[in-house]
Amino acid sequence: MKQPIEDYSPVAACKPLVSLRARKPIFIWLLTLAGMLLGMISLGGATRLTGSGLSIMEWNPIQGIIPPLSHAEWERLFALYKTIPQYKILHNGFSLHDFQTIFWLEWIHRFWGRLMGFALVLPLIYFIYKKMVTVRLALILGGLFVLGGLQGLIGWFMVASGFNPNSTAVAPVRLVLHLLFALLLYAALLWTAFSTYWPKQPLQQSYKTRSSLLLAGAWFCLLLLTLTIIAGGLTAGTHAGFIFNEFPLMGGSLIPADYAHLHPFWRNGLENTAAVQFNHRLLATFCSLAILTLIFCGLKKRLERHTQISFILLGWAIILQYSLGITTLLLVVPVWAGTLHQTWAAIVLGLLLFVIYQLHLKPLQISTLAEQKSE
Repeated sequence: MKQPIEDYSPVAACKPLVSLRARKPIFIWLLTLAGMLLGMISLGGATRLTGSGLSIMEWNPIQGIIPPLSHAEWERLFALYKTIPQYKILHNGFSLHDFQTIFWLEWIHRFWGRLMGFALVLPLIYFIYKKMVTVRLALILGGLFVLGGLQGLIGWFMVASGFNPNSTAVAPVRLVLHLLFALLLYAALLWTAFSTYWPKQPLQQSYKTRSSLLLAGAWFCLLLLTLTIIAGGLTAGTHAGFIFNEFPLMGGSLIPADYAHLHPFWRNGLENTAAVQFNHRLLATFCSLAILTLIFCGLKKRLERHTQISFILLGWAIILQYSLGITTLLLVVPVWAGTLHQTWAAIVLGLLLFVIYQLHLKPLQISTLAEQKSE
């Protein structure tokens, strides 16, 4: 006889975030928000690669939602843009039409962020009114809304670094900070979505023994993936992808000749483009091999079918991501490839988080819950 679905609610120490009847709509809503944030990350990559990020020089969280509506307003904003080094050094001679092209991409990027705020707050108010969320979930999502606002401030902190007299782009470290914070919000939304639909239960000792090493390996892979993304952000911020457009060698050797020419040595990891690109290559290779090893070990274990499928999807995703990285490099970072490479990194992160979450769950919890929901 099948166990009732209610029995899959954890004990008091692991109380579910939402009631049983609300799990599916809350789950879909949170996945939608995570998908919107994935789109935001993609737009951010396109904005960076097209040099559009500095086209809006004013920080207006409220009024900025309205684009320029008159020719005079366009001329005013264009005149502001002409005062910064990016225009004078890279875009001198830009027409108003050229300026509008990069302006619209940055405006859409910022508008999408504001739209996400509404997409979080308005449904949350409705779910609270209908008593479909617990106080705990409401507090968690309220905290994510605050972090989203902070992400907007970090974005402006990043953009402002591009207004310096000797700069034509934003500071690489601030770019990495902006990207990492976006991925943190993305991961938090996904994890919250997983925990609403599949509340965790205390695991049986036999399953703990079977999955503990895999779980430790998965967390290690997550650490490697995070470091790889940081190195990728530095590669993007320093424009290191536009040199040594060959693979696997760099200037005819595995390690570039000028890897350590800056002093003190630590500066090479932040400022030396040869070292920055090499570090990203090395971390990406180690990360890919580690994830593939994790998948090989996972598929040899007696895990549930749905867990095995998620391992396989993760494997194909990391192979595609590594291939995208090489393609982006060999093609000298075209906008489409660079944007896709950044976006796919977030997809790999999401799949790895799902694998980690499943390794925390009681066997059959996902599949049995899905079966009973369909009856």
